[in-house]
Amino acid sequence: MKSDRKRLGDLLVGAGLINEEQLKQTLMEKEDTQKLGDALLERGYITEQQLIEVLEYQLGIPHISLYRYPFDLKLTNLVPKDVAKRNLLVPLKIVEDRLLVAMSDPLDFYAIDDLRLATGFQIETAIAAKDDIIRAISKIYSSDENIDEFLSDFQNTYEVEETKIKDDDSPVVRLVNQILQTAIHLRASDIHIDPQESKVLIRYRIDGVLRTERTLPKHMQSVLIARIKIMSNLDITEHRVPQDGRIKFSLDFHPVDIRIATLPTVFGEKIVMRILDLGSAINDVTKLGFNKLNLQRFKELIEKPNGIVLVTGPTGSGKSSTMYAALNKLNREEVNIITIEDPVEYQLEGINQIQVNPNVGMTFARGLRSILRQDPNIIMVGEIRDSETADVAIRASLTGHLVLSTLHTNDSIGTLARLIDMGVEPFLVAASLNGIISQRLVRKVCRDCAEVQTPTNREIEIFAKRGMTIEKVVRGRGCGTCNMTGYKGRVAIHELLVMTDLIRKAIMNSESLSKIRELAIKNKTIFLIDDGLLKVKQGITTTEEVLRVAISE
Repeated sequence: MKSDRKRLGDLLVGAGLINEEQLKQTLMEKEDTQKLGDALLERGYITEQQLIEVLEYQLGIPHISLYRYPFDLKLTNLVPKDVAKRNLLVPLKIVEDRLLVAMSDPLDFYAIDDLRLATGFQIETAIAAKDDIIRAISKIYSSDENIDEFLSDFQNTYEVEETKIKDDDSPVVRLVNQILQTAIHLRASDIHIDPQESKVLIRYRIDGVLRTERTLPKHMQSVLIARIKIMSNLDITEHRVPQDGRIKFSLDFHPVDIRIATLPTVFGEKIVMRILDLGSAINDVTKLGFNKLNLQRFKELIEKPNGIVLVTGPTGSGKSSTMYAALNKLNREEVNIITIEDPVEYQLEGINQIQVNPNVGMTFARGLRSILRQDPNIIMVGEIRDSETADVAIRASLTGHLVLSTLHTNDSIGTLARLIDMGVEPFLVAASLNGIISQRLVRKVCRDCAEVQTPTNREIEIFAKRGMTIEKVVRGRGCGTCNMTGYKGRVAIHELLVMTDLIRKAIMNSESLSKIRELAIKNKTIFLIDDGLLKVKQGITTTEEVLRVAISE
């Protein structure tokens, strides 16, 4: 952050929030244009609330919460939207000859000087969270009035509609852009456009939970859907069958890829947009939330020269992120990595990626057979959906290839039964499998409003049942940062079953799953519920979250 007076790094070290080593490392690694505060937030060394509190205390600048703040909309004429967005500031009110603005960086003296010259007012600053400011900008600079006025007489012919929805200044174009931008700023993973009988709901999935963000009048439905279809190159005249498409664009120099799926319902077409944030796509294996034992075992599994590694879990449990992180670690010049996916979510440099296309007969099994003639070292199969794909993948692993794939099952031991159920011979399962990772995503307690509490009797009971003790738990009180939910962000909990000689023998002898479970326990396997409860002990998540996704036996 720009300052000639007190340096932010020194303030944070002085407050004991970071140490000298973390400061030096961040200053070395961050990009030239990136502000120090943003770089420290990105690495998770501090929370935005801690940053605000330090600036508030050390510099005497007041902190303001923009959650439900009564904004003066007339001030939008004084401070244009592009100035507000560029400098991350929001005008709050005018008192005599002073303009009060909320800024995420009150040490940005260039922005303050520019604003003083542009408005003619003396500028007084308050600190607000970056997300709060972004949300406030999209709220107070919204163009809903124009959109509604425009659409009230927008009942003309289809031709007019098409010209209007392609015009960049058209209100409907601005509305769609606003919906997308808000979703990205709120870190939503999906946008749902839900047609109802008398209205259209715009819902965002944030940290795995859906919530309604805004309601639009019914007469906006057709033009809104037509605009999204045009952006994703879909047929806007076809309303009877589902369609799939993609939108790629850049938001604040940040590449964003959006996958579109339409579905005809009784009240019109429902659209779901899956947001793939290309900037944060490729994770480091160490940042996936593995505990020490599981991380070591996971690295050993993916570094074996052959065999199958399966990642299992329901839709939206972060399987793709784990697979891409593994590929990213294995991606070296001397290995040939080929993937077959449906669809290709993230494009990785140096990896050959194939898109499944059943319309021309390009299925997982057929693509996999072709891959084997391409001299690969490592193969990633997006999903094992049928016995044919399972059979080819297993034979590929037995002929000296490392195969990574996913399967929709509830836990790691249940995956063995699922493969045998698909018609794969038990001896092939035993010979080819290296290990199975089962995972789920749980919401993390918001660090800004986290409170230490005494565990309930029920929690003590749950921990005791798993052979653990618990003295304190951490829960979020609810604040503006986490939208009063008490949770912000997500972390994965894992169950990693490594195939030992005894487990292989049990599979070949068609032993029961309970016998295999006993052998897994002897091998110190940490089950999903246990990994979740360990994360509760560390204050990362809550017992309610763990029980929501993992079954307590």
